[in-house]
Amino acid sequence: METGKKSALNQKGIVVWLFGLSGAGKTTISDLLKEKLESNGFFTVSLDGDVLREGLNKDLLFSEADRQENIRRAAEVAKMMLKNNIVTICSFITPLNKNRAMAADIIGEGYFEVFVECPLSLCIKRDVKGLYQKAKANQILNFTGISASFETPENSSFIISTADDTAIESMEKIYSKIHPLISL
Repeated sequence: METGKKSALNQKGIVVWLFGLSGAGKTTISDLLKEKLESNGFFTVSLDGDVLREGLNKDLLFSEADRQENIRRAAEVAKMMLKNNIVTICSFITPLNKNRAMAADIIGEGYFEVFVECPLSLCIKRDVKGLYQKAKANQILNFTGISASFETPENSSFIISTADDTAIESMEKIYSKIHPLISL
């Protein structure tokens, strides 16, 4: 079924690709957005980087090549969902512009990129898993923001700042942008 055609789901598919540093709020916003969409009658699927690394991508580490493959696989799964008019919310750090461009190219029309902007200092304060502390102590190598780079986006569809807005406010902003795109 082509994207945008009427389906049994009575919605248009979209891939909402949330990206940003660890601790920026991607997963929290994704969960809230999924809940809001479902309460309004939309069928959604969430693809989360941590969850995919426990299964589909468990063979990948954090080298640049493995990170690219992680995003490629996630984008291919999201593309399959999009073709079936499913609203798919992706939460991946996606640190490099070339990886985001690859995801956009794979997914094509229906890709909606959201930069979840948050200063590194605040992400470190929010770090409930202690990952930044481990990265600073060289216990985790190639950690984005510490020993691996994060490139500022060149052309995201939308930018939210979780330093300025709560997770609920951020989710509401995204919802208001995508709702007209998925409603039949």
